[in-house]
Amino acid sequence: MNTSAWLHAFRLRTLPLSLSCISMGGFLAAAAQQFNGLIFFLCCLTTIFLQILSNLANDYGDSVNGADHAGRKGPQRAVQSGAISLSQMKGAVILFSILSLVSGLSLLWFSFGSDWNGIFTFLVLGLLSILAAIGYTVGKKPYGYMGLGDISVLTFFGLVGVMGSYYLFAKSVSWNEFFPAMSCGLFSIAVLNINNIRDIESDKEAGKFSIPVRIGKENASRYHWFLLLTGLGCAIAYSILNYQSPVQFLFLLSAPLFIKNGMSVSAKPSVELDPYLKQMALSTLLFVILFGAGLLLR
Repeated sequence: MNTSAWLHAFRLRTLPLSLSCISMGGFLAAAAQQFNGLIFFLCCLTTIFLQILSNLANDYGDSVNGADHAGRKGPQRAVQSGAISLSQMKGAVILFSILSLVSGLSLLWFSFGSDWNGIFTFLVLGLLSILAAIGYTVGKKPYGYMGLGDISVLTFFGLVGVMGSYYLFAKSVSWNEFFPAMSCGLFSIAVLNINNIRDIESDKEAGKFSIPVRIGKENASRYHWFLLLTGLGCAIAYSILNYQSPVQFLFLLSAPLFIKNGMSVSAKPSVELDPYLKQMALSTLLFVILFGAGLLLR
């Protein structure tokens, strides 16, 4: 077994992003005196499995559909390079689908007990998350090739990830949690946007009509600024609506990192954008930690 190839295929640098939405839900629950350590652990485990599943399915799907080829500018993918065979990758997709399902069912059991209505509702959400992870690039009509990936990321990394995880703690949710959920979702789209700008030429050749392919690099850079500034704006709106102390604006210390990211995406050629994927993911995690610290210290 080629361990290094599998670790590369897991794309561990994307995990901080997937943990950001769960951490945001956890911080909101802690601020409401509803935090539970076991539920938080199972939330993190489930979202890690889902993120790895998404990455493996993306590697598999792009190889099958032709987006991963010799002309692609990003890091070489596992199937594309031959380090992992197509059948092995398909098996890994099935394995992580099962792991995601088992972990998710354990989470629901410890969160809801015998509340079957709650279990059924979140089981449906969990299955939709698995289907979304696989369907991005796999199948006859993968939605990522139609430019719908941004909507999926906003839904599952933002609204479902934050508001859903908060509900697992508090057993209730309100529109008050909508703004921090939107912040996480918009910053997650920004990571995807950088990826799609980087791959704009190879995606165009493969018929993958992401938003940057549809609107071009210059407009995609403007769209990136919209994502960054609106994400910060949502966090500011939440803090104003729930104001108790200036410390709630601690998250603004992360703003220079987002500004640097936006300037780099606007100024640099597409082929040089790969390092800013990791920078954006880590900036999002730092934002969430500072936001949470502000909630707990207010």
